[in-house]
Amino acid sequence: MAAISFTPHVQRPPIPLLSKPRTLKTKPRVSTQASPTSQLALSDPFVLQLAEALEDSLPSSSSSSSPPLPLQNLRDSSSEALLSTPWPSRKDEPFRFTDTSFIKNSQIQPISRPPSFPSILEDTHFPTLVIVDGFVVNFSNLTELPNGVYVGSLLELTEETIMKRVSEFVSSSCDGDLFWSINGIGAPDLTVIYVPSGCRVDAPVYLRYFANEGGDEGSNKLPLSNPRVLVLAEKGGEIGIIEEFLGGDGDKCYWANSVFEVVVREGGKVRHSYVQNQSLNAAHIKWTWVRQESASAYELVEVSTGGKLSRHNLHVQQLGPDTTTELSTLHLSVGDQTQDLHSSIVLDHPRGYSRQLHKCIVSHSLGQAVFDGNIKVNRYAQQTDGGQLTRSLLLAPRATVNVKPNLQIIADDVKCSHGAAISDLEESQLFYFQARGIDLEAARKALLFSFGAEVIERLPYAWMKKNVESQIKELLDPTNKGS
Repeated sequence: MAAISFTPHVQRPPIPLLSKPRTLKTKPRVSTQASPTSQLALSDPFVLQLAEALEDSLPSSSSSSSPPLPLQNLRDSSSEALLSTPWPSRKDEPFRFTDTSFIKNSQIQPISRPPSFPSILEDTHFPTLVIVDGFVVNFSNLTELPNGVYVGSLLELTEETIMKRVSEFVSSSCDGDLFWSINGIGAPDLTVIYVPSGCRVDAPVYLRYFANEGGDEGSNKLPLSNPRVLVLAEKGGEIGIIEEFLGGDGDKCYWANSVFEVVVREGGKVRHSYVQNQSLNAAHIKWTWVRQESASAYELVEVSTGGKLSRHNLHVQQLGPDTTTELSTLHLSVGDQTQDLHSSIVLDHPRGYSRQLHKCIVSHSLGQAVFDGNIKVNRYAQQTDGGQLTRSLLLAPRATVNVKPNLQIIADDVKCSHGAAISDLEESQLFYFQARGIDLEAARKALLFSFGAEVIERLPYAWMKKNVESQIKELLDPTNKGS
């Protein structure tokens, strides 16, 4: 049988890079209350060695070419956080269903330089950045952006006003986990997308991520990249962002550890489309951290099908009244894969609106899906309207899904709901098709695709819908699936 875990809850009121551990190079810049000796005694040697390797992979800086202050502050705060952060295990509640030993047991090799070959850039007719192994290597159509909009590297940013605004957000503290801090140390640069007040960007900004470095299957080599993006939409600003993660050539082994921060000021709107199609031998860990001010809107549509281990940590905080958040996710596990979504929505102000739809299909006996979704409605978030729904299809014996919807309500004037459903395709639905002359296999294909179509239809661009539809149909074709 398929394995199912359902935990609803409603609450009211060794890396072989280093021969021995060393001291972090950034430690003299770190201010801690405890002594360095006691801090290191609490540290995980494996994590410290990884941090050392990440620092060694960064370009050496001189007084004339030191990194911008926001980037240096980010690296320093991340180094401090790692001093007392162990590698997660199945004993830790956030990773109870997610095994990260695949990463830890590999030969992790931080990527220290961009690819030496020129990137082939397709003309998408949109402002486009190509990011290979965490480095921006190409761009197109950026000159067509409205005046005042900046899309590009923090290292190349010369506008002092934008630099100051970036500094206010990129180094601010948050409750990110170990992987957030690993990215903070290892990010070679920061991609900045800045929208000035009252500006509406009609064409979406297209971020295309590729993996060039990678180990062959069975080699145990795991190159690590740390792309990081900050989107800042000022008051009344509007923009669409497309993130597409592609695995490059073949099914190579690598680790993409990505962070995507979004700040939406008063009355602003960000539409975020995220498509993940990494190699089936890759580790893909992503943080999306969103801060919304009053009367702002954030929309996310996610389709994730790749990666041996794929985990999306999604945190949204509403920082003002009349704020709208809409999250839609489709996960597909067609092989020995783990597809994991850990989400958190925090509502602190009146008349907040949030909707979350999570769907997943596990069609392989060794496949697994995880959903841990938390919506917290705090005391002053009166007249909140919040909803959460997770639905899963298990199509193979021993396929596994673990779902944990969690709705915490402290306010007393709210309209909130959540629900969860886990099943195989219903016999009554298949019988309905067969009674009308449609064979069983065609009926199953139609029902499977319609299950995911509810999310795919929410993608805001027709060409994206078409590409994702073709990909999903190909993956769900029984002739292309594993046992």
